[in-house]
Amino acid sequence: MDSIIPLLSDPAAWVALVTLIVMEVVLGIDNLIFISILTNKLPENQREKARKIGIGLALVMRLGLLGTVAWIVQLTEPVFEVFGQGFSWKDLILIGGGLFLVWKATKEIHHNVDPEDHKEDMVGGGAAINSFSAAIAQILVLDLVFSVDSIITAVGMTPHVPIMVVAVVVAVTVMLLAANPLANFIEKNPTIVMLALAFLLMIGTTLIAEGMGFHVPKGYIYAAMAFSALVEVLNMVSRNARKKKKTLH
Repeated sequence: MDSIIPLLSDPAAWVALVTLIVMEVVLGIDNLIFISILTNKLPENQREKARKIGIGLALVMRLGLLGTVAWIVQLTEPVFEVFGQGFSWKDLILIGGGLFLVWKATKEIHHNVDPEDHKEDMVGGGAAINSFSAAIAQILVLDLVFSVDSIITAVGMTPHVPIMVVAVVVAVTVMLLAANPLANFIEKNPTIVMLALAFLLMIGTTLIAEGMGFHVPKGYIYAAMAFSALVEVLNMVSRNARKKKKTLH
């Protein structure tokens, strides 16, 4: 492992650190949206604890994977081929995680669109989670997928493990600070729930495409998410303005 002391005086290392932190924070948004939606279905007194455990597991996984960088690099090596297309362990993890995310998001969208058929399973506008442990188990599955993607991205950007560690810790700290405000915002704005589920559906589809060998530039994905979020914010402002106007009259 590189010593961190020489890196402190290396401008290139600082640039790599800042760039990697931004990348890790952006990649963490996907993880955070899933955790927020899932934990909002738990009893109120368990939500914050579940979020902290979920994000804590994400940190442990990322740091654990950083300790096996040589093994992580091998995950990108093809292990078998289908019709001339090579598939690595990373591809299989992304495909599996993408399928899980598509299934989960589709199920939640169905429950939100047609609540009459699921009244007995509804808690706060979505499908109820049977238990605290079930919620943590689902978070754990997606933590693994997002952690592998995150660390492979980090390995591709810098060879210095200390820089990766600092970037991961900072990014997960940001996730921890943003978790409760994001979850509360989603809970208080029902239309945001549907938008967030649509994001998860798109992210899941992208993971499957990446696993199948189709590179999807992340910039396009996040630009689409940002545009959709901006439109929804404008809708919220418009709705609030109409409510105030009705109240005044």
